[in-house]
Amino acid sequence: MKRLISDTLVIAERNLVRLPRAPELLLAFTVQPIMFVLLFRYVFGGSIRTPGFSYVDFVVPGIIVQNIAFGGFVTALGLNEDLHKGLIDRFRSLPMARAAVLAGRTSADVVTNSFAATILTVTGLIIGFSFHASVLHVLVGAVLLLLFGYAFSWVFAFLGMLVSTPEAANSVGFIVVFPLTFISSAFVEPQYMPAVLRAFANVNPFTITVDAMRSLWLGAPAGNNVWGAFVWAVAIIAIFAPLAVARYRSAANSS
Repeated sequence: MKRLISDTLVIAERNLVRLPRAPELLLAFTVQPIMFVLLFRYVFGGSIRTPGFSYVDFVVPGIIVQNIAFGGFVTALGLNEDLHKGLIDRFRSLPMARAAVLAGRTSADVVTNSFAATILTVTGLIIGFSFHASVLHVLVGAVLLLLFGYAFSWVFAFLGMLVSTPEAANSVGFIVVFPLTFISSAFVEPQYMPAVLRAFANVNPFTITVDAMRSLWLGAPAGNNVWGAFVWAVAIIAIFAPLAVARYRSAANSS
């Protein structure tokens, strides 16, 4: 266990050190989310009904949850590159814990997601977003965000090892996750959607997580959303972490 932890930290550090050398990834964590917030705030903010909230208060938690979920695309790209450039074989030849490669990748996402969420929150505060909750509830919301992002890092890890190129990994991840974020309560109330989409949105983990964030940060009625969001995050990890590990072992053994 001690070796697993130390090796995981080394791999996580390796992935974080590489980021300053990849400006396009830094833009994805900074400029792109800010543009999303500004566009939704000033382009759609006056035309979407959000009873009980100003649109900026309504949309900021949704955009942060969406951005956190997409944070794992770096893991998908990185793992796919490592697999097809032979780096995994090099890792296998070293005296290190096998699970550290995946654990390090997904752990690095927690750091980058924290950075991106902070930037988005600050941007939201500048354009009018405000918390309507205690410090404790705000912190619980932050923990939920990071756990949800970590869960989707495992989803992206699995998807990244299913395809043949980094470009395909990015496209598949986008195709799978993007509809989930928009058929949810992230940007509009599901009650205004057609019946089929509304039924899907009401059970969508993104809806439950976004509504949980609004409960924790804005004081909206909680219902079952907060504990439900934590259950969803844990369930996603429980499903996709074993799948990713099994796929990693299979890919490594066949390389």
